[in-house]
Amino acid sequence: MQPFELNRHNRLVFPSNFIPELDFSTLTSIDHLDSVIRRDFDTKAPTVSEILSRHAQGVYRSKFEIMRDMALNVFWADRFALTMFDRRVTRWGDVPRNRDDIYMPRLTPWPEADERNSAVADAYRTLPAAWENSAEDRIFDRLFSVFGARRHYAGDLPTVKPTVAQLLSDPESITLRVRTFDPNYPVFGYDQILDCHEDVAELEALSRWSMVLHNQQLWDRNEIELARVSDLEDDDYVVVSHPRNREVQRFINRVASGRTRPATSFTRPEPTEPSKPYPAVDVRAEFAVAPRIDAIAVAHGDQVCTNEDLIRNTAYNWSPMSADEITAKTGIEQRRYTSGTFEELALSAARQAVAHAGVGPEDIGAVITCTCTSGRLIPSLATWISGELGISQTHASFDLVAACAGMPYGLAEATRIMQQLRRPVLVVCVEKFSDKIGNVRPSRMIFGDGAAALVLSPAAEGEEPDLEFFNTYASGPTSQVNSIIWPNPDFDNAITVYGPEVKSLAGRYLAQMLDEIKALPSPDDAERSLLDDIDLIVPHQANKTMIVELAADAGLSADRLYFNIEKVGNTSSASIPLAIHDAVRDGVITEPVRIFAPGFGAGAVAGYTVMRIAPEVVVPFETTDAG
Repeated sequence: MQPFELNRHNRLVFPSNFIPELDFSTLTSIDHLDSVIRRDFDTKAPTVSEILSRHAQGVYRSKFEIMRDMALNVFWADRFALTMFDRRVTRWGDVPRNRDDIYMPRLTPWPEADERNSAVADAYRTLPAAWENSAEDRIFDRLFSVFGARRHYAGDLPTVKPTVAQLLSDPESITLRVRTFDPNYPVFGYDQILDCHEDVAELEALSRWSMVLHNQQLWDRNEIELARVSDLEDDDYVVVSHPRNREVQRFINRVASGRTRPATSFTRPEPTEPSKPYPAVDVRAEFAVAPRIDAIAVAHGDQVCTNEDLIRNTAYNWSPMSADEITAKTGIEQRRYTSGTFEELALSAARQAVAHAGVGPEDIGAVITCTCTSGRLIPSLATWISGELGISQTHASFDLVAACAGMPYGLAEATRIMQQLRRPVLVVCVEKFSDKIGNVRPSRMIFGDGAAALVLSPAAEGEEPDLEFFNTYASGPTSQVNSIIWPNPDFDNAITVYGPEVKSLAGRYLAQMLDEIKALPSPDDAERSLLDDIDLIVPHQANKTMIVELAADAGLSADRLYFNIEKVGNTSSASIPLAIHDAVRDGVITEPVRIFAPGFGAGAVAGYTVMRIAPEVVVPFETTDAG
């Protein structure tokens, strides 16, 4: 599936939020699959008894709230079919008996089904509409058609259904029989699901859920019954399950044969502090060639994804949250995605930067690309960009993975390389998260796409460096090192953020970097602290709410910080240069200023630069959107 699509209403849709699709090649065992199912379905879904109990206690305030729980219950009841199988109604006489890739359900009757399901319908009718009564009743009718059709217990379903032969081995096995079958029973097509539209964001998501769940039972729900396999006749219709793809069947074969891979485990050693601190690098004192910043260019993503768009795309495994609550939690109102490729985004920023700096392909001595989301390994993105810029040869072109500290790392390496080359170095910071998020809610709330490129050149003899101080760090407790993971096989290889651990590493590194800056003398007055002569702090745009809180803990007021995360989201390595660019665009920077730019994040990496930025090095924003 595409990571996002624009439907005919010109709205963003995330297909993976509605259509569960697990990569079974990453699953090691039944226990591994069960843990994923438990996390995404079991822990979120109430039973029918719990729904009725919640209603009796007055928990539900509206029709929407009870419908949401009904939908989650159906997702849970269909948890294995949704993720593993395609259901097909087939004449019993035509069902192969001996194949190992055709399965049928073995069910336990639920005697109270009609009574309990009818009680849920009655409960719904007693509640007021949350927004639009007619829309909510329409969604309920579709949803209840599926919810109310179940006649069996769902809690005891096996992870892997029995094959036909296994089902027949016990003639008393109970399965599903369809009394009459219409092969033209209505089905919602993929585009219909994408084009679903409701005025209220929450109802649009619920409506899509109901369409997907409808497609799991493509038969008249009034025509189903439970039957013993011994009572089936050749002309009866039964429900047969086929693996959704080859990887599902291979997983089943591995489980059946006992050839499952053991889960990987690692030790968690107590971290040992370095024998002595890593001192800040004073560029004036330590380098003969002073780096000058000649250009900063950016490429914002061309598609805006608002918090309301996220609510319209609420996934079946998300806890409830409103658009305003996302803003309060993250400080983000929207993020930007690119409909183009990762490479196009990077190249757009690079071309603008070298053009603005006035350097040609014959001048560039090195290209450093800072990214943690590249899917390109050979050739590296940096060498690919070098070729696209028409560079016949560089001294070095390489990719650098330092995640959210990418810009400080990249500028540090560029400064070191320049000492030998005495030629311009191009640093490109680029991330495309939109195709690596899947249906993981924290990642979807936070990350965006974007790119920035900086050209560093040797300053003239006697000229002050634009890059004044820098430092970089990495590692820490393993919980912090693994606080952001991509690819993460436990989350279908999507990027995963563990918030408390990220906050711990961010607080640790931010305090360390501020202490260093406070202890350094100002280049303008050795009697003053460097921090006192910082005009603007542009931190990594991780999570505004978190950063403001951590800065306050360190004694910094929010008015010293610049954020653009509200409009672009967290773009990891690209976030600091994007923010510097936007500060010039927004008129926050109107004259040369000294900036402190700390970065921190995935892999427990961190770093900062203290640099002087003149507005004229920033490429005018009118030319910087890329798609």
